[in-house]
Amino acid sequence: MSAALSANEVLSKKGRSFYWARHFLGARHAERATRLYAFCRYLDDLADESSSPNEARSKIEAAREDILSGESADASLSDGLSLARECSISKEPILELINGIASDLKEVRIADADELIRYCYRVAGTVGLMMCRVLDVSSPSAYPHAVDLGIAMQLTNICRDVLEDATMGRRYLPATLIGDLSPQELSNPSSTVRAKIASGVLELLKLSEDYYRSGEEGLSYLPLRARGAILIASRLYHGIGSDLISRKGDCWSQRAMVSSAQKALITVQALTSLALKGSFWSPARPHCSELHVALSGLVIAP
Repeated sequence: MSAALSANEVLSKKGRSFYWARHFLGARHAERATRLYAFCRYLDDLADESSSPNEARSKIEAAREDILSGESADASLSDGLSLARECSISKEPILELINGIASDLKEVRIADADELIRYCYRVAGTVGLMMCRVLDVSSPSAYPHAVDLGIAMQLTNICRDVLEDATMGRRYLPATLIGDLSPQELSNPSSTVRAKIASGVLELLKLSEDYYRSGEEGLSYLPLRARGAILIASRLYHGIGSDLISRKGDCWSQRAMVSSAQKALITVQALTSLALKGSFWSPARPHCSELHVALSGLVIAP
């Protein structure tokens, strides 16, 4: 099985929103984006699909060593490193991604919004940076917007997966929003805890709006065809948050999602509104530095 075919299968099974949006990219960018998703997903699965935390730590450290050396006997890692060389992706964002993934093996009890934004940068903002290289984006001004779109999507993931994460001993909802609840309390919430969860989810979704807005303000830095694909991906993820909002933050009765019919509608709306968006043609405004206050000291470059 070729690496490209394997990556395509990973995307179709585990990244359905991205799989849909990928069809609006040109062939070269679609192939690269698919490989990047498979690479990042492979690294993420080292933490989530290992039989024990010790096994996961061992695999993650082995992956870190391979990334530092630039070579690997593992087919998935090898293809990801090959892609990094092809697209001139530096090791820094990949290593930050590894750091974020490794942090999930420790006790996850997010204290406040700043800590959460730093985590979202490591596990998703870095992917946005790498995607800049994959899509042949040349302007450094695009990088903070790419980071923000990754952060926005990760905030949506966190709101959708509160109970799933809790079963793995992780609480990403900040204590400043819901109190210092344990994952066990989130897994089987009382009515009082459910109210706190719903309130926290709605607050994070409100926070994500600023990052989605900034992400979309960077569209004009992308190649023309890629702008539509990235906007569609953004709107599909935003749709997951909209589903949660319509249910007043209820993330436990059923998994928030966007149906096939909704995907089609969102896609049509996104594409037909493109020409009306000023940010589609040129940068709407300078990047809002306040969105990156929590990222002080981190390198925002691919």
